[in-house]
Amino acid sequence: MAEISLQIGERIRSFRKNRKLTLEELSQKIHKSRSTISKYENGEIAVDIETLYEIADALSVHVEQLLWRPPDREEMSSSDMPAFFNGISQFFSYLYDGRSGSLIRCVFDVLSKSEDGQYRIMMYMNFRDYENYQKCENTYWGYIEHYDAITNMQLTNQDMPMEKASIKILASSLSSDTKWGLFCGFSSRPMMPIAVKMLFSRVRLPEDEHLIRQLKVSRDDIRLLKLYNMLSVT
Repeated sequence: MAEISLQIGERIRSFRKNRKLTLEELSQKIHKSRSTISKYENGEIAVDIETLYEIADALSVHVEQLLWRPPDREEMSSSDMPAFFNGISQFFSYLYDGRSGSLIRCVFDVLSKSEDGQYRIMMYMNFRDYENYQKCENTYWGYIEHYDAITNMQLTNQDMPMEKASIKILASSLSSDTKWGLFCGFSSRPMMPIAVKMLFSRVRLPEDEHLIRQLKVSRDDIRLLKLYNMLSVT
């Protein structure tokens, strides 16, 4: 139990600092003393479930982000999902950010299965290392839906609930370790709607020049864009 309290406390401290909140400011939001918040963060006392939800709301995060430890993820089965997703509870994706000239990595955790058969997922975007992937720039949550040849994910930004994003993955029913998809969302730097090539993988990929070349918009992408007047990924 002490280890769990330490892990939860570390998560609270990390998100509080990311939100640029002081201990005093967080204590005012949840009506607890500054010293109590400090003890939560240091793992000296356990956080009751009601307070944990209040802290999550004050930090604008999902409560599952504070509860994190090596997760019990839901494995997707072949009867529910296409071949690409069969038997996995976590998958990965990559995109190239032309603004910073850098590779952006993402991790998707499959959290649970709803009563209507949809799988709930959490997407962690742009982190430094896989050991701490939940400490990321953007966190999205949503559901995986599959329609014939296309898999769709409708996502909500955890930090900015008004920002919605969607992902389309082509031919996910065909067995392959990687699949191309299109991420559509909203950029705040600069402020504009965007559509980005995204490569999905069942396993982590080598982050080398070959991967970056695949992720960059190619001459053939531009040719198809001009032909269809659409950004397409095939």
